[in-house]
Amino acid sequence: MDKRVVITGLGAITPIGNNVEELWESIKQTKCGIDEIKAFDTTSFKTKFDAEVKDYDPLVYFDAKQAKRLDRVSQFAVIAAREALKDSGINKENTNFEDIGIFVGSGIGGLNTIQEQCEVNFTKGSNRISPMFIPMGICNMPAGSIAIDLGLKGESISIVTACATSTNTIGEAYRTIKHGYEQVILAGGTEAAICTIGMAGFENMKALTTAESKDRASIPFDKERSGFVMGEGAGVIVLEELEHAQKRGAKIYAEVIGYGATSDAYHITSPAPNGEGGARAMQRALQDAGINPEDVDYINAHGTSTHLNDSTETTAIKTVFGDASKTVKVSSTKSNTGHLLGAAGVVEVIISTKAIEDSIIPPTINYKVPDEECDLDIVPNKPESKQINIAMSNSLGFGGHNASIIIKKFEK
Repeated sequence: MDKRVVITGLGAITPIGNNVEELWESIKQTKCGIDEIKAFDTTSFKTKFDAEVKDYDPLVYFDAKQAKRLDRVSQFAVIAAREALKDSGINKENTNFEDIGIFVGSGIGGLNTIQEQCEVNFTKGSNRISPMFIPMGICNMPAGSIAIDLGLKGESISIVTACATSTNTIGEAYRTIKHGYEQVILAGGTEAAICTIGMAGFENMKALTTAESKDRASIPFDKERSGFVMGEGAGVIVLEELEHAQKRGAKIYAEVIGYGATSDAYHITSPAPNGEGGARAMQRALQDAGINPEDVDYINAHGTSTHLNDSTETTAIKTVFGDASKTVKVSSTKSNTGHLLGAAGVVEVIISTKAIEDSIIPPTINYKVPDEECDLDIVPNKPESKQINIAMSNSLGFGGHNASIIIKKFEK
């Protein structure tokens, strides 16, 4: 018999809040985390805005030795995981730590370390490369660092599917618990790719906005959208088998009821025509959940603020939801956070979970110019009070990776 899977812990560090409480308060207050790039000199760049984690000092979270041996991408992951585990109330008295899994990925990995060590190689020679270069740069190290930091010894997996990474980690963790292989899994994603090589790569492929105003930079579904804004941060959620959670008296935020994943098999960066791959992921998630489109109250869209993504995702939603697409609430909180790449999906699931808890629809902020290609109810600029029973969160990644998660208000 399939197990029920619930969310019992939340953790995040983002451009609009260094914990979940700050993140959610910023969403409700329509705070935008986009500002001028401070991480490096942008003189040679057309891109002038990003979404950096604010007021971050690694020595607040780590001792000097640990901070030096963890790339920023792993630091963020550990911080979010610590918060999620503490929030869940799980400890060694109520749970066997040998049975707690970690499904945490990154779309790019330790790019700051890679850039730094390449510069060392070019200027000082190969014999000066740090022995910590590989451990700090590889994509699985955030998951490994969480395991070491928290002492978790269950199944540990790193999924890499670009911007769909953390939605896939949540979905695969959900399946793993649902089918009885683990009772508890920390699932999520992390990203820290704001550096010259990362920004140049995305800028030169014309993916980033060159907007001149930070309030018109990340504007999903707006006709004047011109590209995404690079963000950074991490999110981790605790997924738990229902009986295990109830036995230890856990607070249950929501239940995961559906997951769908597909591949476009079309192009390395562009979505398939009419968003058919994303549509199939949403359809699979609905089928897995055993619900109809009209049962969904809110969709947290991938909504990157690129022309192709927002128009094709709109088409995909209309294809899957039919008449229900006229009434379902849809928003993109990337208007607040920028695009956290591999961490985007989990942060958006956390936001959707809080939306269910507080009966608040997050808005799409900084929206001004309607686009006939994006004619959904995108909840412009102001949050709406509305009871949410079921929410869907979508992620679409380079390489044609599509993933959709459905969560539901918990009922015994």
